[in-house]
Amino acid sequence: MTTASALVLGVVAAAALTGTVPAATASPADLSTATFSLASATTPTALSAARGPEVQEARAATTAASTSMQAVASVQNDIASSGLDIGQPADVDTSALEKATERLEAASALPDTFLPNLADDVTAATAAVDQRVAELRGGLDAAVAKKAEEEAAEKARQEAEAAAAAKAAAEKAAAEEAASSSSSSSSSSSGSSGSGGSTWTPPASGGGSGDNSPGGAQATARGMLAGYGWGDDQFSCLVSLWNKESGWNYQAYNSGSGAFGIPQALPGSKMSSAGADWASNAGTQIAWGLGYISGRYGSPCGAWGHSQSVGWY
Repeated sequence: MTTASALVLGVVAAAALTGTVPAATASPADLSTATFSLASATTPTALSAARGPEVQEARAATTAASTSMQAVASVQNDIASSGLDIGQPADVDTSALEKATERLEAASALPDTFLPNLADDVTAATAAVDQRVAELRGGLDAAVAKKAEEEAAEKARQEAEAAAAAKAAAEKAAAEEAASSSSSSSSSSSGSSGSGGSTWTPPASGGGSGDNSPGGAQATARGMLAGYGWGDDQFSCLVSLWNKESGWNYQAYNSGSGAFGIPQALPGSKMSSAGADWASNAGTQIAWGLGYISGRYGSPCGAWGHSQSVGWY
């Protein structure tokens, strides 16, 4: 009887250690629905029994294996849902983990001394699967970040194109209006000299005081605001705007863009619609600049807000 019992025990141990139970290999296509015995919330009865610390180790290994298998299904589902190319196949080889787990389950009827080695096999296989899951998760995160960057760049490009188109349209309209205004002035004028019509004819005229200093230019501008119905609040915005553009210097020239004068007209010759002395008269430049601001932004504060937002007006 002793010999027979030893033989039976040897057969069971051999079955557990060699993994005679066929191991299933999960493919990427069926991982989300794969049947994995350790994914159940119920631990096999034999391992749940209050035995030695070896059993507790085995139970911890099976719990970790179950969590790892769930992570495989989760990351593969996320990759499929994103529709993104993560630069690598989304497969995870779980065959070693499943085989090691089946061996550990089959050994539940054996003495506790058999369990630690089998539990170590499960732990090692779990670590390998977790590493692969981490690689896939990292690839997915990188693909998502790349897509976000590309979308942001495309949005910025479209906004820049729209802004450029709007600016071109405004400049074309200004040129057409200037030509119309010049033609009208020529037909009704008695031939007297002086400042011509600006791009947008302001309600109030004013050729300036002749003082081209920054202080004199600001005084000239302040006197013109009433013709547009603007008050001191708009004057403060105008001061800030042209301080930034030119420092109220009627000879200010931007060598990079070619912009000229107090309002930094681009090109400066645009201001000829406000007077032939546009290059030497701060008042002529201010008249043109206020007309430009009124026609495009409605008020100096509107132009100043746009300048603060995008860096130009």
